[in-house]
Amino acid sequence: MSKDDYWKKKLSKEQYHILREKGTEQPFTGEYNDHFIEGAFHCVACDALLFESNKKFNAGCGWPSFSDMAKSENIIFKEDTSLASVRTEVLCGKCHGHLGHVFDDGPTETGKRYCINSICLKFKPYTRSD
Repeated sequence: MSKDDYWKKKLSKEQYHILREKGTEQPFTGEYNDHFIEGAFHCVACDALLFESNKKFNAGCGWPSFSDMAKSENIIFKEDTSLASVRTEVLCGKCHGHLGHVFDDGPTETGKRYCINSICLKFKPYTRSD
């Protein structure tokens, strides 16, 4: 089975489009845009830990926004020159799935705004033992 076939079988059609074909979900439609429960956000494709709720903020942009990543080894950055501009793409460090983009306009101490597609994330609430 090819990698492409593997991902098509594992992911929904929408997940595949965003994670493997670098698509974008419509703003204000994602499950985690206004989600502020304590927990961690993992890659829906491979379960890598990506972001934690204490770094999530409401940027008003229509996508979940984070000021920092949970584990630097689980995030890859790549220059994106699509749409006639230069942006920094955010990829999962484990499966290399497209997650979104990072911008230097965040309101926190990091100055970063990780703008991430909800459909790429799987939320796991913290338990008392976390």
